[in-house]
This record gives sequence, structure tokens and C-alpha cells, in this order.
Amino acid sequence: MPPRAGRHAVWPDRIRAEVVAAVRAAGVDHPWAHQARAAEHALDGESVVVATGTASGKSLAYLAPVLSTLLDGAEAPNGRGATALYLAPTKALAADQCRSVKELSHPLGHSVRAAVYDGDTPFEEREWIRQYANYVLTNPDMLHRGVLPSHARWSSFLKALKYVVIDECHTYRGVFGSHVAQVLRRLRRLCARYGASPVFLLASATAAEPAVAARRLTGLPVVEVADDASPRGELVFALWEPPLTELHGEKGAPVRRTATAEAADLLTDLTVQGVRSVTFVRSRRGAELISVIAQERLAEVDRSLARRVAAYRGGYLPEERRALERALHSGELLGLAATNALELGVDISGLDAVVIAGYPGTRASLWQQAGRAGRSGRGALAVLVARDDPLDTFLVHHPEALFDQPVESTVLDPDNPYVLAPHLCAAAEELPLTDGDLDLFGPAAGELLPQLEAAKLLRRRTKAWHWTRRERAADLADIRGEGGRPVQVVEAGTGRLLGTVDAGAAHTSVHEGAVHLHQGRTYLVRSLDLEDSVALVEQANPTYTTVARDTTSISVLETDTEIPWGDGRLCFGSVEVTNQVVSFLRRRVMTGEVLGETKLDLPPRTLRTRAVWWTVTEDQLDRARIGPEILGGALHAAEHASIGMLPLFATCDRWDIGGVSVPLHPDTLLPTVFVYDGHPGGAGFAERAFHTARAWLTATRRAIASCECEAGCPSCIQSPKCGNGNDPLHKRGAVRLLTVLLEGAPDQRPEGVEAAPDRWPGTDPAPGAGSGPGAGTPPDPEVPPAP
Repeated sequence: MPPRAGRHAVWPDRIRAEVVAAVRAAGVDHPWAHQARAAEHALDGESVVVATGTASGKSLAYLAPVLSTLLDGAEAPNGRGATALYLAPTKALAADQCRSVKELSHPLGHSVRAAVYDGDTPFEEREWIRQYANYVLTNPDMLHRGVLPSHARWSSFLKALKYVVIDECHTYRGVFGSHVAQVLRRLRRLCARYGASPVFLLASATAAEPAVAARRLTGLPVVEVADDASPRGELVFALWEPPLTELHGEKGAPVRRTATAEAADLLTDLTVQGVRSVTFVRSRRGAELISVIAQERLAEVDRSLARRVAAYRGGYLPEERRALERALHSGELLGLAATNALELGVDISGLDAVVIAGYPGTRASLWQQAGRAGRSGRGALAVLVARDDPLDTFLVHHPEALFDQPVESTVLDPDNPYVLAPHLCAAAEELPLTDGDLDLFGPAAGELLPQLEAAKLLRRRTKAWHWTRRERAADLADIRGEGGRPVQVVEAGTGRLLGTVDAGAAHTSVHEGAVHLHQGRTYLVRSLDLEDSVALVEQANPTYTTVARDTTSISVLETDTEIPWGDGRLCFGSVEVTNQVVSFLRRRVMTGEVLGETKLDLPPRTLRTRAVWWTVTEDQLDRARIGPEILGGALHAAEHASIGMLPLFATCDRWDIGGVSVPLHPDTLLPTVFVYDGHPGGAGFAERAFHTARAWLTATRRAIASCECEAGCPSCIQSPKCGNGNDPLHKRGAVRLLTVLLEGAPDQRPEGVEAAPDRWPGTDPAPGAGSGPGAGTPPDPEVPPAP
């Protein structure tokens, strides 16, 4: 990707001269054109979203007007002066931004009093922040649980609130984004109560329709600034497919070397050459594994180099995270294996290379991670290492799907009743809800209030609804969708707390016998106590990793809409999913080879959510030459591949969604494939799939057909999280089935849904014939981690 020259402008004349001087002292003589334009909108009182590339100076675009306004307020003769609130999706980003603000505002003296207010803030500092800080940096979780329920103590801050900065707003998608949208509506309501009407300033990675997403997030009209005027160094972007090994996996499929092993080799080589780099990994376990492998290999070259590589992920204790951030800033660390906690804007300037172990789920995240390299304008390297997965394989063979397509629209649904209901309760506890508040919370609010009253959560007195319980209403809303109290991981011999695991992931990640990694050390889980939310572990050195297996059933609760697809139907509606983890596999680390299976006894979990599903008739099966003996395998293969391809069309990854395929479903009485959102009430992904189904399933069919394997492999139809151990599967049957289904597919894309190409070049070989596994198969589940 060639370098790009920058385009300068001048700051609006309403920016204080002291702020312009401070910005110049920091090395910025003139703003980029998009920075000046965004500042102009902010000073005009218009909410604005800056959606430009990584390292394009989005922070300065909102900081200049914010600091200028704080300076004006500091000269007010009475009162506290103007205030501003900054929201980041992670603690690390808020802490990093606070450092930057303090450095930039140092010449302004005590006029700018910036402070981080989050769960790690010492209690003795919190009162000072409430009373005196005028630029408070926090996260949506703390706003939801700490600030809004205690708004009376924050009254002087809220009364003077001029700006709300929402950084990395593209991360607020799905259920998390829907929760944050309602938290922001509660904030706006309380600000109005204190006589304030703050302007919202949003910063986003490059995204499709950023103003539309920002409007859904805030509930306000938002102006869009998306023309990136910043310079960019040359970026060499490599698409890297790991080689096939001599081993064979499930059903005799060829096994590729894992993306984890390849990325560890690349991190090792880059570190040996003194190249500062970060390897982004999709899972906490993957980050730990890559750092361990790299450290072992570096120790063989030079023991001192092994200490210059580490892992960075969620679940670490706060002091561990801060120490890693300092070491990366100082250059003490040369290489880091990190989850997306470091994707989100933390200033890690000076990096020369980024390795991305597995497609991160969206093009927006891919460019955000790749943009971490070369932040000082120099040339840089980015490498996407493909996992053995349908979407990854498709992308490395069809780079036009990455480089010639726009990034996705951000999907969120603030009207999801599972999201909205607890926030109505929280709002009623903060201030009694009136009819005048209902427009703020959206059209579904009026329908939910009688249900909340019937459930004895709210009570109507005169003209308002009041919270009726003693406990805090904010505790009803789990805005991260983590499904309850985190499970504490405790070392059995010492009682030492190693870290935490989200409650929803506990069944699959810290079940009895699971391999757990923490800061380069390997532990085996001795026991999991779900009642007390504790997993006891002991240090070990197994030669394998563990993967949970589960079973899933699904029932249709309500069909919202359906359209004919030839003889078949495409439907969207509400479903109930019942999932149970039943066993785990032990796999060899470097190859993924299965070493054995162990049964587990864990309780089932139930999820009510939204799904898209399609049915086929007997006539369609006849035309596709699919008899009863291969029907289960054809449906199963189509389900796996469609889940793998959906992230190309919605801002999700395959771990946000699940699927079930059934040769004869009791609710439809036909062969049916379901794909559902892995969150209570839905996250918008299944709805997106429904609206882009023709393009989505066309790409799915072509991805299967173009794979070079004979009978199916992880690159096309096998899934890493299949509850049935990828049995049965029938590759050619899936291609024929999707071909017949798509013959009757209308182009039902509604207004406002981005177009997706119906043709991916070079991926349409003619489907062949074949035979496959036997009939009589159970419903096949591919499930996300439980919420």
C-alpha cells in the first residue's frame, strides 16, 4: 500500500491561543484538514464523529476544542467551570489517554485537571475527582455502575458538562454496543435534569456509515468527518497461509500448521532481528501460547532476548497490565503477544511490524490492528496469518475481499428488550421515569413498562414509574454480556489469585481437566465450583491443549418475517437455544492432532435470542441429488461454512454466533439450518444475515466449492467449535444444496444495508458429485460461548 501525503489546514480561530501553542510545543505545527473540520463542528455545538485511519490524529481533533472550552470555563468567576467526560472501551486506553492529555495540557497549568475514574482508582482519590477534576476519563462500565447511580454526588460535574468524548466508538457493536447506547441515553437524561446538554465527539476507525452508527449509539444527529487527510508511510501487507503438515485430523482431513505456531515463529524471527512488533491473537489462551513458544525459541538463541517478549490480555491484575504497558512504551519489551485490548488506540508508537494471528472478525478490526505499525510515518509490515478456517482461507486466496471492499457497518440494536428493560429500571432508580422520557429510550420503552410493573420491578405512582427494590437497579444490566460474576482462577497450593475468566466462558475454558495459561505458565484445572465462581488450578506441563465439546437443541418461539426462496423459505425470528458442555478433547499443541476425549458433567444453559434460518423441500433435495444418506452431512457442512463466512457481512466473528442444522426440525417439519446470535435477545447479527442472505450464502457456496480438499477440511466445512466433532459432513452435497437454494433467492437487500458482491472472482468451479456419511444424525450444534 503506497505512502500518502498529508493535507494541512488551520485551527478555527475560536481555539484558544494557549491551546494552539501547547499543540505546537507537542510537535504539531498545523492540523490535518480533518482535525480542523471536526474541531469546527464541535465548537459550533454539533455532535461529530471522526472516522479516519489509525494514527490519523483523531485524539487531537477532539482534544483541541475540549481543552479550549475547559480553559474558557476555568476563567469563569463563579462555580466549577466547564467539564468534559471521556469514555473508552478499555481501562488501558483511558489510562493512556490521560497520560497524553496531561502531557499536552502541561503548559496550561491547573486549568485542565484530568483524572482517570475506573475500578482501579483508589477510593481516597475518587472524592477529589468528583469535586475538582474537569476532564474525567472512564469507561462505560464505570459510568453505568459508578457515576449515573450516584449522580447527586456528581451534580456539579454534570451541571457543567460541555463535551462527551466517545473514543473507539466502532467497538460498541452487538449487545455491548446496545447497552452502551442506553447508558448514554441515561447520561443525557440526567444532564438535562441538571440543565446541561453536552455535545458528543466520537472517534472511530474507518467504518461504513459512521454517522448512522453514531446516531444509533447516542440517539442524536451526528455530523460525519471521514476524509482522512493525514500522511501514511508505505505498508507492506502479507497474507500468510501456514503449510500443510503430514498429519491428518478428523475424518482424515489434511492438517495445516496452526496460525498460533506460525505467528510464534514470526514473532521470534522479528525479535531476533530487533524489530519492534506486536502479534495480535484472538484469544487469551492464544496470546499466552505464542509468548511461551517465542520465549522458548529465543532462549535457544540468547537468554536475554526471551525476557523481551511477553503476553498482554484481559484477566490480568491491574498492576500487571500497567507494568507491561510501561515496558512496551520504554522499549524494554521488543515483542508482545496481545489480545485486542491493545488494538484500541493505546499509543504504542514506534512499532515496525504487526502480526495478526487469524482474521480478527471484521475488516474494521483488521485495519485497526495493522495500523498499529508505522505510527511515526515510516514504512511498516503487517502480516495476516490465516487460521485453518473457511473465512481465513477464503480471504488469503481472494485478497480483493479485503482490499477492494469497504469496511462493515456497525451493528447494534438499542431496542433489544433484554437490553432496554434493565436500563429502564436503572433510569427509574436514578430519577422516576415519566411519559416525557419514553421518546429518549426508543419506541419499545412504552411496551416494556407494563411488563416491568407486572414483574414488580417498577411501580407507577401518579405520573411516574419508580424503582421498587432495595438492591441497585444497575446490577440488572450486564453491559458486557458476560453473564454473571467472573470466575476467579486460584492456585490450589497457595491460594493465590491468578486472574479471572468471564462467567459465560467458564464452562468451556476452566472446566475440570482444562489447560489454563497465565503469564507463560501452564496450569491444569483441578475443579470448577460454579456456585462460588472459583476454579482451582495447579501448575503442570502438559503437551496438549484442551477444547470443550457440547450439544445444542433449538426451538422456534416466533417467526417475525419470512420470504420464499424458490420452494424453500428464509426466515427471521426468535428462538430458544439449549446448550450443554458434555466433554473435552485433548489436542497436540503444534498440530491440533486429537489425543483423546474426556466426559464432563456440567448443567445445561438456555438462551432466548434471534436467529435466521432457511428450509429446503423434498423437490429441492431431489434437484440437488441429495438422498437421506447424505442429507445430514450436507446441511451440517453448509451450516459450518455459513457461520464461518458471516463475519464478512456483519460486524461479528464466528464466536459471536452459533448454528444448528437438523434433517427434520419439529417446528418447520423440513430440513433446516439455523444461525443465531449468541446473546440474550439478539445482537443484530442474525438480522444482518437475513438482509444480506443472498450475497452471504453465495460467498459461502463459493468458499466451499473453491477449496482444494477432496472431502472437507478446516479451511472449508470443518469447525473448531463443532459440538458433534465435525460428524457428519458432506462437502459436495453442501455445494449442490446451496446451488439449488440460491436459484430461487430474491435480492431482498433493504434500503440502508451495504451491498455485498454477488461474485467473488475466481471462486466458482462447477460442483461435483460424491457420497458421504450416513443418515439418522442428531441436530448439529456450533455454539458460541454462553453469554
